[in-house]
Amino acid sequence: MSDCKTGADHIKSLKDGRTVYIDGKLAGDVTEHPAFRNAVRAAANLYDFQSRPENLEMMTFRPEGSNRRVNRGWQMPRNYEEMVQRRKALQAWSALSGGFLGRSPDHLASALIGQRMGIEVFRKHSEERAKAFEAYVDYATQNDLFLTYVIINPQAERAKGWGEQAEDLVARIVDEDSTGITIRGAKMLGTSSIMANEVFVANLQPLKPGEEDLAFCCALPMNTKGIRVLSRKSYEAHAVSKFDNPISSQFDENDALIYFEDVKVPWDRVFIHRDTDACRAQFHDTPGHAYQNYQAQIRLSVKIAFLVGLARSITEAIGTTKIPSVSEQLGLLAAQAGMVNSMLSGMEASGEMRGGYWVPNRHFMYSAQVITQDLYPKVINTIRDLAGGALIMLPSSIADFGNPEMAKIIEKTQRSATMDSEHKVKFMKAAWDAIGSEFGSRHTQYEMFYAGARFVTCGHSMRTYDWNGATGLVEKLLSSYELDDELKRVEAAS
Repeated sequence: MSDCKTGADHIKSLKDGRTVYIDGKLAGDVTEHPAFRNAVRAAANLYDFQSRPENLEMMTFRPEGSNRRVNRGWQMPRNYEEMVQRRKALQAWSALSGGFLGRSPDHLASALIGQRMGIEVFRKHSEERAKAFEAYVDYATQNDLFLTYVIINPQAERAKGWGEQAEDLVARIVDEDSTGITIRGAKMLGTSSIMANEVFVANLQPLKPGEEDLAFCCALPMNTKGIRVLSRKSYEAHAVSKFDNPISSQFDENDALIYFEDVKVPWDRVFIHRDTDACRAQFHDTPGHAYQNYQAQIRLSVKIAFLVGLARSITEAIGTTKIPSVSEQLGLLAAQAGMVNSMLSGMEASGEMRGGYWVPNRHFMYSAQVITQDLYPKVINTIRDLAGGALIMLPSSIADFGNPEMAKIIEKTQRSATMDSEHKVKFMKAAWDAIGSEFGSRHTQYEMFYAGARFVTCGHSMRTYDWNGATGLVEKLLSSYELDDELKRVEAAS
């Protein structure tokens, strides 16, 4: 056994008979299916990267009581320095995909350790459920599991409460006995569920009294009897080649609806049971929500850098970099990338101790969330503006290069100031895949809404801001003078 989890270990763990459907059929072995195999390989590469001797110390640590090293995503920082050390490991992982693997294993690891830091919130709900959660986080950590989660409900009749939706739509408890609970219904979005080991089920959206059947949290292996995974369209399956679609052919982590068809959950995997407020508290009264979204900002810092590099390479390819208006746009993009990095540094440096652990500044994190969900589509549009028609008039596919006559025309027409025709086509194909393809459009939508609609993220920002400090500045000014005194001064001056 190696000192830490490897890619081969992960691929082997996914050959577990899970029930995944795509294009009307049962997928079978997801590690071999053409809709998923490259993304599975990309996930495996993360573990191969961390297990290399030269990366072992940077990427992994040895949990207390464990004989194996695991990814630093599971590390609970005890001070600012450990938080920065952990962040650098997460950025190194993200760099392997240019930030396009949004739900890499460190995302759920961050969510779970954040909730674990606030274990007293679970104890307030139930000592027994808290013990189950502690044991599960220890198990997931020591085995370096790849988890996904489903924490929101399928959109249906938004005017109705979740407990008022059609029967069997929203996952709920339909039975329970001495061995556990039985759940039935659906949850979303199951991003990366195809290549995850287990699924964490919870409720991020608010529940109200009377919806206790929906108020549960649990974790299950992906091959649990009764779990049905309905994949969205696979962009990987529709990628022509790695040359034509270098990002979507490798990093389509996929999204899926997960339907629980009378799934039995043993009590040792039930962490919240029929408590609507505890469902809220596990995210917001612990550092859980802060940590999972802090991880998202870490990943985004890499992704924005990738996109800014893409923009500069486009202008170099078409020879426009030194045009003043183009330089201005590149300077703005560079400033925006710097802003993302500085917000990340700010939430770390301005963090605080919570119990024995260092947690990021919650308001700074929510501020970054609000700003970056607006920023991402602006960056995409700026790159489109810089590229113009260069992203449109490209060879139809790699097959065009196999036709000598077409290859000659391509060589003559795909000219560039800095690269030969083949490299220009290769680069522009990558640029289109990142910002203009169906895969690229999904990423724009994802970055705009993964943390919730704008009113949700702005609500978090409003809730966590130091309004007393801000309004206190105003009150300090107003309290420095009085009407009667000012009237006297005016009269005296006249």
